[in-house]
Amino acid sequence: MRLRSARRRGEESIEDLLPRFAEDGHKVNHPTPGWEGSAEELLARSETREIVRRAIDQLPETYRSVLLLRDIEELNTEEAARLLGVTENAVKIRLHRARQALRMLLEPSFRRAFV
Repeated sequence: MRLRSARRRGEESIEDLLPRFAEDGHKVNHPTPGWEGSAEELLARSETREIVRRAIDQLPETYRSVLLLRDIEELNTEEAARLLGVTENAVKIRLHRARQALRMLLEPSFRRAFV
């Protein structure tokens, strides 16, 4: 049934995604960015990002917001303090505590990965 319905709908072409060949049979090179590591390494990085995102989401809002502004958005301490309406010292303290808490949240996941 699936094959029949696929024939009726028609399939989308993937010709633009396939490699091109010249008439002599040689592949026509198109500039493409190289892979940064193996597929396993790329998958591991993707999984690591997901683990870190979930851990950041577990932080209380006051600490999560400071961590995101400083480490993800790369704002300086003064800018983060102004946006949050707190002192620069409060930003520094919250950032330090957020990083410590994040490390504790991530430790079980990474300990299992490297054992």
